[in-house]
Amino acid sequence: MTPSRLTLPPEHRRDALTMALVVPLQGPAGIFGPSCESCGTLAMEQTNDEGGVLGRELRLLPVDGGAAPDEVAREVAALVTAGTVEAVTGWHISAVREAVAPAIGGRVPYAYTALYEGGERRPGVFLTGETPDLQLGPALDWFAAAAGVRRWTIVGDDYVWPRRSADAARRFLRRIGGTVCDEMYVPLGTTRFDAVLRRVERSGCEAVLMLLIGDDAVEFNKAFTAVGMDRDILRFSSLIDENVLLASGAENTRGLMTSAGYFEDLATASGLDFAAWYSRRFGPEAPVLNSLGESCYEGVRLLTALMRRAGSTDVRSMVSVSDGLSYESPRGTVELRDRHLRQRVFLAAADGLSWDVIQQL
Repeated sequence: MTPSRLTLPPEHRRDALTMALVVPLQGPAGIFGPSCESCGTLAMEQTNDEGGVLGRELRLLPVDGGAAPDEVAREVAALVTAGTVEAVTGWHISAVREAVAPAIGGRVPYAYTALYEGGERRPGVFLTGETPDLQLGPALDWFAAAAGVRRWTIVGDDYVWPRRSADAARRFLRRIGGTVCDEMYVPLGTTRFDAVLRRVERSGCEAVLMLLIGDDAVEFNKAFTAVGMDRDILRFSSLIDENVLLASGAENTRGLMTSAGYFEDLATASGLDFAAWYSRRFGPEAPVLNSLGESCYEGVRLLTALMRRAGSTDVRSMVSVSDGLSYESPRGTVELRDRHLRQRVFLAAADGLSWDVIQQL
């Protein structure tokens, strides 16, 4: 496994409650890892400043979620079996969640923080990320109503989240009289998009739905602009952050839009407080703050809130008290329903290397 880029205390001690933080440190999603670790650290420190959880100090144990899904699942399962960790959280792609959740088997609580395709119902899994009904559907409605855009081509990485999100997009588009002109998937780690872009051009679409992860999205953005498609075709991605904007370059973000539950520049009191706290803690060289990193803060805080409410780390006890749990977070007031965090989602357009939040969806 790739070593952690931040020093998070890994010791398993009798007086500490250790939580695995599963975030990518390699592969296409590795670009998100430093932000995820920093925000997880912030949540750990805040929890301990409040006296810990259940009278114990909270510690995070980093696990590289960028390795092969089966490898990640084996490591997490071994930590749970050995009693080294009593909970699991973190941002990682759905293919990793699909391996980790059955490996845990509901033995410890698992807060999955990534936006995802929806439908997760396995025991002990809590979900803090955006789902298509809150994020993708309303965005497609906005494009149709505000920009008259109804003809879409889908370009995604070839795994569960892009394919199931594309299924949802087709349903949403049928409802508003929209069309999927073409649909294509590439292996994770793709760097050349020549053939894909030729199909995009032939499709006659008005916009591209990008369901690409991290470095793959960066390479697509650069290739898209290099052939001049940014002049006539919009791009929307439900998973793209400031790291991807920075790596893409300001010249490659024209006509690029996204939606998320959190943006660094979101003008809410809790969001601005969080950004200021992050800046003070990690300084000017900190990993860029973004929705993916913030989700790791959310996962740690959600699990500690549930443990405090249940008075236990027992999965059944936590599930029994979970419905209706509400608290203030950097995303504003959030509430847990059916083990999913209900939250506001915002639409934003790229302005060079930052996001301009347009409106709440």
